[in-house]
Amino acid sequence: MNIGTARGKAKILGTLTGISGAMILTFCKGKRTQIWMTHINLSPHVAVSQSTSSTTSTIWGCMIAFASCLSYSLWLIIQAKMAHRFSWHYSRTALMSIWSLYQSFPFAFYAERDRNQWKLGWDLKLLAGAYTGIFSSGVAFSIVSWCVMNKGPMFVAIFNPLMLALTVLAGSILPDETVYIGSIIGMVLIVSGLYIVLWGKSKEASEEHSRATSPSESMHSRATSPPESIQITCPTDSSQTSSPTN
Repeated sequence: MNIGTARGKAKILGTLTGISGAMILTFCKGKRTQIWMTHINLSPHVAVSQSTSSTTSTIWGCMIAFASCLSYSLWLIIQAKMAHRFSWHYSRTALMSIWSLYQSFPFAFYAERDRNQWKLGWDLKLLAGAYTGIFSSGVAFSIVSWCVMNKGPMFVAIFNPLMLALTVLAGSILPDETVYIGSIIGMVLIVSGLYIVLWGKSKEASEEHSRATSPSESMHSRATSPPESIQITCPTDSSQTSSPTN
């Protein structure tokens, strides 16, 4: 981490800024605002229920959300370790998708007993299922595995708060959700924290590149420099150089 350096401080400051923006976006509301003048309603016949959650469900939701974040962090670290021995990210994505099918199908079958809910038609259910399987699982997992293999798990994890900002923007267009001032402030902090962390990562990459190229440059300069001239002097015999005396 190198906290004493500028790049280390930038990464810590950017991470804290992004987390603060995510907390403000989630819990702070403020005054209502409208970003777009129009919106696209994908489900016009579905009414949005205004349900209130109890304290117990809120605590359970926070605990499950924390467990999800923890498992995702461990998954990124495992991906980084796996990339050293198994570098084929497409095969890793296929294996993860197969195992997720084995894990999620029994749980879904236990949670949803109504057979009518399992039927697919040409409606929003089919679109949501196809989008989740193709993009959210296939394409996204492949890109994440490739980024972890090349840039490391921290580079990938720092982009996660950006999903909140994109969700707010997309939610204000598609389902016509309400956008508050706190959401806008949180989005600004998330983008600012992401920029600060990326700046620190770029400084770290440039320093590593300079350290990697400096030994090779010194070896190249030694190889191309002309050899030094070596002067060899032979010792002279004093008896031969001295003139004979009478």
